[in-house]
Amino acid sequence: MVKRPEPRFFDTDPDAPPFLKALEELRRQATRQGFLHHHVQAIVYAIDQYAEAATGNRGYFMSPPPVLTTGKAER
Repeated sequence: MVKRPEPRFFDTDPDAPPFLKALEELRRQATRQGFLHHHVQAIVYAIDQYAEAATGNRGYFMSPPPVLTTGKAER
């Protein structure tokens, strides 16, 4: 069985490079600046494409998915 590495996410990546921190800030503020919707979508799409190329995870700036538990207590 091949173990795939866990995808990285911005909020769980303590060593995010300054460039990725700047992209996260731009992505978050883009919707608050009053630009045209299509321009904002183009910016967010480009940032997400870069994040996928840099980290292998397109949802890098999105919140990580919730952890599913099996209901069994771990020992």
